[in-house]
Amino acid sequence: MCFAVMLAASFVAVADTTPEDAEAYRTSAMTTLRGHIGAASMHVVRGLVDDAAFSAAWLLLVTSALQADEALVERGKYLIHAGGCVTCHTAEDDDAVPLAGGRALKSPFGTFYSPNITPERQTGIGDWSDEDFVRAFWDGVNPSGEDYFPAFPFTSYTGVARDDLLAMKAYLFSLEPIEKANREHDLPFMTSSRRAAAAWKARYFSAGRFEPDPGQSDEWNRGAYLVRHLGHCGECHTPRSRLGAIRDTHELRGNPDGPGEEKIPNITADPDDGIGRWTLKDIEYFLDIGMLPDGDFTGGSMSAVIEDNTSQLTSEDRLAIATYLKSLE
Repeated sequence: MCFAVMLAASFVAVADTTPEDAEAYRTSAMTTLRGHIGAASMHVVRGLVDDAAFSAAWLLLVTSALQADEALVERGKYLIHAGGCVTCHTAEDDDAVPLAGGRALKSPFGTFYSPNITPERQTGIGDWSDEDFVRAFWDGVNPSGEDYFPAFPFTSYTGVARDDLLAMKAYLFSLEPIEKANREHDLPFMTSSRRAAAAWKARYFSAGRFEPDPGQSDEWNRGAYLVRHLGHCGECHTPRSRLGAIRDTHELRGNPDGPGEEKIPNITADPDDGIGRWTLKDIEYFLDIGMLPDGDFTGGSMSAVIEDNTSQLTSEDRLAIATYLKSLE
C-alpha cells in the first residue's frame, strides 16, 4: 500500500507530460514492476493506482536513478584524480588522449608502459566486470587471473575501499572509448615473465583494506588513507630493496632510485632532511599550486602530480594529507 500511496502522491510530477510520453513511461514502469513483484500481483497494483500515477512514479524513479549515477560518476572523477591515474595512464605526447595509456615508466627493472583504461572493449577495460576491477586493485591480478607487475601500485591500492573503486570504475566507463593497443613492456628476460611477477607478489605483497586508527583524528585517518593507499605516495617517496620491495620501516623518507632515475625527496616531518619546518598551510599550498615555502616552484615528476592529482583535491583533503605527513618522524 505504501508503494501505491507514493505513486499517487507523485501524480503532479507529470502534469505536463504528453500522452505519448506518459504511455511510454507507463509501459516501461509496468514491465519493470512486473519483474519485481510478479505477474500474479500486478492486478492488485493496477487496482490501487491509475496509469498517470504509474507514469509519475516511473519518471521520479528514472530521474532519481540518473541523479545517483551522475553523483557516482562525479565522485569517481574526483577519486581518479586523487589516485594519480591521469598522470600515469596518459602518454607524454602533446596530442595524447587522457587515460588511453602509453606512458613510459622507467625503473631499475626495465621500462613499463601504462595500459589503456578507457572503456574500449578490445584494447581498454570495457569488458571488465565490477569484480574484475576490484580484484585488479585489491589482489593485483587481471581478469584472466595473471599477476600484475608492481609497476601498477596494487601494493598500495589494496587498501582502497570497494565503494571508492566502484565509483572510479563508473567514471572511467562514462568516458569515450579509445581504441589504442597497449605497448609491451621493455624488460630484461629474467623479469619479463608473469611468473616472476607472481613470485615477487608471493614474497612481498600482503592484501588488506585500510583500517582507521581509533587513536587518531578523522583528519589524520583521511590523510593516511589518501597518502598510503589512494594517492600511493610511498610508491615513489619510500626507498625500496634491491628486489623492488617497499621498505615500510622507512615510510616516505625519500628514494634515491625513483621513477625515471629521479631522486625523490624525504617528505616526513624530519626538520633537516624532510619537511618538518613546513607548516600545514605550507604543505597544503604546495599541493595546490606547487610552490615551495621559499617561493620557488617544484619541478620534475612532481609537477604532473600537482597538476593532475593534488591540485584537484579539496582544501580539506590536502590539509588531511598535511596532517598525516607532519605526524611522520
